[in-house]
Amino acid sequence: MHRWLHPSEPRIQALPEELARFVLATPPEPGYLRLLRTGELAKRVFRAREELRSCKVCPRECAVDRLHAVPSEDPRADFATEQRGSARRVPSHIPKGTACFTGRWARVSSAFAHFGEEDCLRGWNGSGTVFFAFCNLRCVFCQNWEVSQLGEGRELRAEALACVLLDLQRQGCHNINFVTPEHVVPQLLEAVLLAAEAGLRLPLVYNTSAYDSMTSLALLDGVVDIYMPDFKYASPVLAKRYLKAEDYPAVARRAISEMHRQVGPLCFDRDGIARRGLLVRHLVMPGAWEDAVEILRFLAEDVSRDTYVNLMDQYRPAGAVLEGKYPELCSGRLTRERDELEAIGRSFGLWRFDHRWRYHG
Repeated sequence: MHRWLHPSEPRIQALPEELARFVLATPPEPGYLRLLRTGELAKRVFRAREELRSCKVCPRECAVDRLHAVPSEDPRADFATEQRGSARRVPSHIPKGTACFTGRWARVSSAFAHFGEEDCLRGWNGSGTVFFAFCNLRCVFCQNWEVSQLGEGRELRAEALACVLLDLQRQGCHNINFVTPEHVVPQLLEAVLLAAEAGLRLPLVYNTSAYDSMTSLALLDGVVDIYMPDFKYASPVLAKRYLKAEDYPAVARRAISEMHRQVGPLCFDRDGIARRGLLVRHLVMPGAWEDAVEILRFLAEDVSRDTYVNLMDQYRPAGAVLEGKYPELCSGRLTRERDELEAIGRSFGLWRFDHRWRYHG
């Protein structure tokens, strides 16, 4: 992996022609600022909040009332102690039938300047990541099991979450990176509105499993600058077994296509920092070779051959896999398969792979 250059360091002056067209001479302002000025952002917040009355924010379409699911105690209280151990314990104010185990307020696990993301996101000051607790999927191999499945974190009102975003900006982060946001789109929008009114000016990254509803994506249109979906499986059979969502492949295809329609191919500023567009991740998994090939084919043929792709080979057994329930997922690193898959992706016409195109214009 190439080390990211600070702007003060010497850098390569010339870019290959095929890359130069993805470098923005004048980076656009974050989309939500235009919507703020027109009043549309406030309207989006109202519509999103209303979705919580009979929630269909994500493809689970639980249709439960999350709008009034408010804890009797101070919502700023830390509920992390409830989640210790290996069993999920959902707070009493969360209504039954809620797949995401989240009520009126978003539950936040952590927020910090993250230096483990793609170079084009982390730059030299880090990506301002906000990790939301719980998830609308049940990935048995989740690398963040305690957060996504056990729900470690605490509930934050929109005002508190807005302060978190502004603090990440004060730290010098290059963007705000919402991780696992599929089930908290209304809460995300509320916080962005308040933060924008108070001076937030960073691009927004929507870092998702791709299990997103078209309703939520419509609310996010023009708000999100960078979509970063992780397309996990193309087979309904494997999605049902490992994600507990048989409809995941169809949902992910629709969602990623819509994301690309909204923001187009990934583009950068002159320092190589991503400013707008689509970045697709795929974690190479044991026993899912055909799925990976199909995902690459879909991106090339149905989305765009200019799609920026990160094929990740850092899979390790975690979550329920460590309990011995899925022995077929206990194999180790998949670096060789990752390289072979990249070659296949290139044969389909894909060419923008994350580890290859490190540049500094």
